[in-house]
Amino acid sequence: MLSLFVRIIDIALVLVLIYLMLVVIGERRNLWMIRGLIVLMLAAVVSHALKLSLLGFVLTNLSFGAAVAMAFMLQAEIRRFLEILGRGELGQLFSPSNKPVSRPDSVIDELVDAVRELSQKRTGALMILETGPPIDENDFSVPGVRLNAELSKELIQTIFQTSTLLHDGAVLIRASRIIAAGVILPISERIASRQLGTRHRAAMGITERIENCLCIVVSEETGSISIAQRGRLNRPLTSNRLRELLQEQFSESVESDTVSPELLNLSRRLTGLWKRTRQLVKR
Repeated sequence: MLSLFVRIIDIALVLVLIYLMLVVIGERRNLWMIRGLIVLMLAAVVSHALKLSLLGFVLTNLSFGAAVAMAFMLQAEIRRFLEILGRGELGQLFSPSNKPVSRPDSVIDELVDAVRELSQKRTGALMILETGPPIDENDFSVPGVRLNAELSKELIQTIFQTSTLLHDGAVLIRASRIIAAGVILPISERIASRQLGTRHRAAMGITERIENCLCIVVSEETGSISIAQRGRLNRPLTSNRLRELLQEQFSESVESDTVSPELLNLSRRLTGLWKRTRQLVKR
């Protein structure tokens, strides 16, 4: 009886850990990687239970290698998880509020048109777009100058003209308004980012620290367009591709808060697989 109780506690703790991982990671493409790792781990457990020693050895080492690779790929998410634990803000893990922020197509059009013209003129630019709850100003190295102005193509182009005092910093965009300009962002210290320019490293740095935002970067040297999200840089982009990505991100039909259904389906599958494994072992 005690052994069964311990097993139930063990499974419950594993499910809680999986839930926390899903909350922190959130993206569907990353969820598939987590699922793949879980399948490998379960297959290794089943192999050992059936005394398939060679297969169990291979699957165990494969699971370990996959876990190390995922830790490298998801370092930004793991860092955020550890920061939440360090701050003691465990409530964020159990009640995520990552609902997408919708934007009218007219706002996206203004933004894309501004980026296109900045790219054609090779005018460097860096824009932060909030995708969820407002960003705390303490996350910035310097919060910049508060504007709270209606977003427009002309205003964005004016801010990033080299003759203005605010062109070196980033612009913070919330919904359809430019909240601040001249914002100085933390720089990413990842080895891969050191070959990039300051704007690209700043975009990676802020998106590594903060999940609910993305950054648009226009290179001053080449005019290329990039998007940074979760510490990853997607480049080079055409203006049409940028429009598609923004529409996907801010569409009202997009639902990013899918952790609970995913966890429910996963827990059902784990429970079913556990029952079948016990039946096989008893035989």
